[in-house]
This record gives sequence, structure tokens and C-alpha cells, in this order.
Amino acid sequence: MSYEEILIPLAAGMVAATAFLIRMCAQARTTPRAAGAVFLIVMMGAMLLGALIYLVDPGTPALIDALWVTSIAMSLGVVPVFVTFVRDAQLQMDSPSEYAARPFRPTTNFALLVIALVLASEFLMGAVFELASGVSLATLGAGPYGGISLIANVVQSPWFVFTMAGEMGLTVALLSRELPRPLVTMLAVQTVIMLLTPTALSNPLWQAVAIYGGSVGMIVIFVLGLEYVYRNREIPAPIASYFVRIFGVYGLMMAGLFLWIGYGLSEVFVLSILVEMVLYFGLVLRPHALATEERISWQLRPNWAFALLATIFVAEIFMGALLDQQIGLQFYGSNWFGSLGMLGWTGTAGSVAYAAFYNGFFFLAAVTASTWFLLMMGIEMGALVVFKLRETKSRETLARLYLMIGSYGAFIVFFPSIYYAAVFPGAPKPSTVPLLGWSMGIGTEALASSVFAVVVATYVLVAVLSMAFGRRWLCSVFCSAPLMYQGTAVDAMKSFNRTSPIGRKYLGNRFSTVYSVTLGVTMAALAGTSLLSYLDTTGVLSVSILGRDPTVFFFTLSFSVLWYVMFVTIPYVGNYSCVTMGWCYTGIIAQAFQKVGAFKLKVHDRQVCKDCTTLDCAKGCPVGLVNMVGYFRTKGEFRSTKCCGVGDCIEACPYNNLYIHDIRHVVGRAFGIEVAKKRPNRLPMVHGRLVTVPRAAPQTGAPDPPGRGADVGGLNS
Repeated sequence: MSYEEILIPLAAGMVAATAFLIRMCAQARTTPRAAGAVFLIVMMGAMLLGALIYLVDPGTPALIDALWVTSIAMSLGVVPVFVTFVRDAQLQMDSPSEYAARPFRPTTNFALLVIALVLASEFLMGAVFELASGVSLATLGAGPYGGISLIANVVQSPWFVFTMAGEMGLTVALLSRELPRPLVTMLAVQTVIMLLTPTALSNPLWQAVAIYGGSVGMIVIFVLGLEYVYRNREIPAPIASYFVRIFGVYGLMMAGLFLWIGYGLSEVFVLSILVEMVLYFGLVLRPHALATEERISWQLRPNWAFALLATIFVAEIFMGALLDQQIGLQFYGSNWFGSLGMLGWTGTAGSVAYAAFYNGFFFLAAVTASTWFLLMMGIEMGALVVFKLRETKSRETLARLYLMIGSYGAFIVFFPSIYYAAVFPGAPKPSTVPLLGWSMGIGTEALASSVFAVVVATYVLVAVLSMAFGRRWLCSVFCSAPLMYQGTAVDAMKSFNRTSPIGRKYLGNRFSTVYSVTLGVTMAALAGTSLLSYLDTTGVLSVSILGRDPTVFFFTLSFSVLWYVMFVTIPYVGNYSCVTMGWCYTGIIAQAFQKVGAFKLKVHDRQVCKDCTTLDCAKGCPVGLVNMVGYFRTKGEFRSTKCCGVGDCIEACPYNNLYIHDIRHVVGRAFGIEVAKKRPNRLPMVHGRLVTVPRAAPQTGAPDPPGRGADVGGLNS
């Protein structure tokens, strides 16, 4: 009989026993019951400790030592149980009413005790089973960090990882009725991620499957978490804390796996596994805490929202780097990280600081511009857009959302990265294709005489499309930003445009001083770097910024670094900052042509807007054009170069009174065709007083903080 035939059933028995004991601890309503469950966990750990002592140096002396240690541990463990039982019985006899009014509830300290004992028991089992399967103690402790390496080797072993995954899955199944359904789903996916631990087996196929499968699992976790946040504007405090912490752990886990793939270091990854276990069992051991009355309104908690976005983004960055590294090694035989040309961490303190900045900047830029990161982000944020499709009623908005998803897949991922590199290796460089290779304008490639025609053609197309359809073709369809901004949860963060100190500076359609300064600096930087790039390519000057062509560096800074910094800081700067603040130079050029085009928002009936008191259109605007209501009431239309035609205002209007006017209507009138045939719903009147109709669709914005209602529609009204 092989050792697997013996150890696997034992491990399965341990999984079942531990899961049932954890449920006993979570459901304990009396102190003796909780103490009894803890004692049984201690007893399992004591037996495993005795087995470990024996296996380290098999023989009669070790067997005797093991028996003594096991007996002493069990004896000490039964003492608290006995004392607890006596005290509980005494209280029950002395004061039955007080005893009945004080049911036991697992506290945080009790949960930490149980978690520590479970982890210790699992560690001992992993070590015992590794030794029993023929692994030597020297091999088990091999590594540069002594005891830390020993712990790391045990924790990442299959006996620890697979057993722990089994305990997680069985535990959540046993407690599923006591946990919220969305949380049960997330915990189940978390179990799968634990099961797909790449370090558990040395088989290359397993490692590849585990990395790809684990990445998919994390994307699912992030999507489920963000959708839960969207559907529940008030979240129980324990769940809010769990989201931020588990997403942070996954960031640590992805960083650990990246270090393991690139440098063979597994200690950071192992730490993430242990922390994940603490969070997991800390949640399921106290299900009653999820029903607490303490809830947070996250749209009024910018720090929490920032922590949520930041932890997800860190995990995504290292996940993208891990996929770039893994796919490069597996399919192309190239070390992706080694190709970045990072600086060494040697020399003076100033040199080290410069190397840290340089390496961090270009690591971030390289990851965010990579195919696999963009594909991962497209799947993740695109899923939120798909959820938005289910509650979108306007056919025009639905069509735009489908075009947006298709454009992202085609023009952001497939054509620039896959089509040219794999499908047609002999095709021309992307930079020679108008509006594709130069999708964000000057800066995609070095500016040279040979590409002038392509650049000019790109901006001619930008001008024509912007005059015809407004900047919505770019800022709401063609660019990568709208897919990431317009999913359900992120779209709901547009409430920060009205509540964040920085976001409020950019409200309204006027060019405020701060907006004008941002716009001026952006365009001056574009002109300056373009001139330097051209002079460099023609040999007049030899100039670069951090070793890059000036326009390429400016492009990288704007769209591979700054854009993501602004995305993560939405709670402080507001949503859609590339539009609201005016730092996207291609968007600025598009808005200049939009000003002389046909694009604007119009209403079917001005009287409906005059009678309306909801201000929902202004609240729904993702770029903070809060004064549109006044224009609708006085002029019946609203034209702003900041408007990017998302259509949330149209969706938010409870009376179907808004529509987008563009070249279609101009052409339609020329041929006698009525394009905007839809008519608004009339406002009901009861006894001469206005009664607003409740909206059927879920509200997409946060309620205004007390005292700030006038900031949303009262301007220019």
C-alpha cells in the first residue's frame, strides 16, 4: 500500500473533523460547548505534534517523547474546559434568569484563538504528512531564511494547501444558511483560488493552470465585490472591512507569485496564504456579526472607497505582471520582467531613490500598457458594464454600450497587440494606421516626418467625428476609459464629483480657473514634447526624458500612469477626471471640434423640466455638469464641450424628456425625417400640486449630503 492510500483518507478525515468543529465554534451558544470544540481542536493538534516529534527522529525514545507531549498537551487542554463547565453550572444554578439573558457569542478574541489553533493544526499536519511521504527534514527546511523557509515550505505544500481548501469549502457549505448569499458565492470562489495554488505541485502544467485559473477566480471575486457594493449602498461594517482586507491580501498574493515566478522567492506568497486564512475563518466564525446594525454608507466614505479601488488595483497590477511573465516564459521563452531594463539598487542613497522611482514608474507603465493587463481589465470592468446593460432602457444608450465593449476588444486589445503580432506578422506597424496606431494622438510613437500623413489623417478623423457626433465617439466609445468608468459600481462613484473637495472645483460647464490652467499646461506640454520629439528624430537635437522619446514619455505619463492614479483616487478627485479636469489632450482636441458641431442635449418639453423637482439628470451626469437643469428649463437644450454623451442623464430622467441631438437629426431634418419621435411622460398633478413619479430603475448616484442639495441643480436655474 502506497503512502498516498493512507495519507489521503487521513487528510480527508481531518478536513471533515476541522470543518465541523469550526461550525460548532461558530454556532456555539453556550460557553461549555465552545470550550469543548476548542478542546477537540487542541487534541487534534496535540496528536499531530506527537507524530511530528516521532517522525523527525524515528525510534523508541522519540516515541516515548511523543506520547508524553501528547498526553501533557491534552491534559492542559482539558483544564479550561473543566473550569468553564464548573463556572457555567454555578452561574446557571445561582442566577437562572441572568444565565438565560447572557447567551454565548463568539467574540473576536475567541475567533482569533480558534484560527490560531486551526492554522497550527494544519501546519503540523502538513509537516507530518510531508515527512511521512518521504520528504527529509533537511529538504523541508531548505531555504535561505532558516525557520521561515521551513514554515514556507510546509504552508505551500499540497498537504497544507489542498487540505485547507477542503476545510474552507466544507465550512462555508455547512454555514451557508447563516451567511449572506453574495458572500457565500465569494467565499466559494475564494476556496477555489486557494485550491489553485501554483506552488503546491512542481508540475509545469499544474502551475500554468493554477496561475490562469487563480487569475480568473480573482477577477470573479473583484466583480462580485464591486457589484455587491453597487447593489448595497449601505454595507455592514464587517463586510466592508472584509472586502478591503481580502482585496489587499490578493494584491500581496499576486506580488508573491510574481516574485516566485521571477526569482524563486515564495515567502511573500506564503504570508498571503496565512493572512487569507485568518480573514476567511475570522468571517465565518462570527456570522452573527454580519447582522449587526452598524452599516456604512460607502458613498459618504471616500477613504473606504479609495482603499477598495487601491487594493483592487494593486492586485490587478501584479496579476497583469504575473500573466505577462508567465505567458512570456511559457509561449515565447522570454523573461518579461528582465526585458524592462530596470536600474540596479546600488550606490548612494540618492541613486537608490532614483532607481526606485525609475523602476516603479516604468514597471507600472509597462504593465498597464501590456496586452494581458488590458485584457484582464476589459473582462473585469466589462462585466460591470454587462450588469449595467440589464437596467439600461434607452436603446441608443444600449447601442452605445455594445459599441463601447466591442471597440475596447477590437481597438485596445486585439488590433494593437494580437492582430499585428500574431495574425499578420508582416503587416505594417500600428503607428502607420490612422486612428488605430495613433488612437490617443501624438505620443504613441516618436514624431517623425514619415508619420506626418498618419498624424494628420488621425486628427482629420477626430475633427469630422467630433463635429458630427460630439466627443462621445471618443470619450464614451472608442477610448479605453469609458469601459472602466461606466460599469455599475464605478459609475456610482460619480457621486464623488459633487462631494469631493477637488471634484467640486470642476463642476458645471464653465471653464473654471483651475480647469483652464490644467488644459493650458496639458496643451503646452503636448506642443513642447512634440517639437522636441521631431527635432530629435530629425537629428537637430539629441533629447530624451528618462531615456524615452519626449512624446512617448508624455503619452506614457498621461495614459499609462496618471490615468490609473486618477482612477484609483476617484473618491478624492471625482469620476471621469480625464474629461472633467481637461488633462487628456486628445479629448481636448475633440471637445474643440465638438463646440462647432451639432452635438447637444435637448428636451422634448421645457415645461416638464420646469415642473420637475427631482434634479435626477444632474445627479446622473458622470462629469458633474450640475447646471444643465437651468438650461433645460430656460432654453430647452444644453451644449457643453465637457459633455461626453454617456447618456446617464437620459436614463436618470424619470419622464423620458431628454435626448441627444447630433448629425443624425441635422440630416434627418434635411430629408424631412423626424428622428426624435419619443415624447415625455407627463407629470401627474394631484389637487393642483406636483407629485413626482418614483423611478423604476435603481438610483445611480449617492444621495446628496445634508445641506448640499442646492449645489446640484440650482446653478443657472
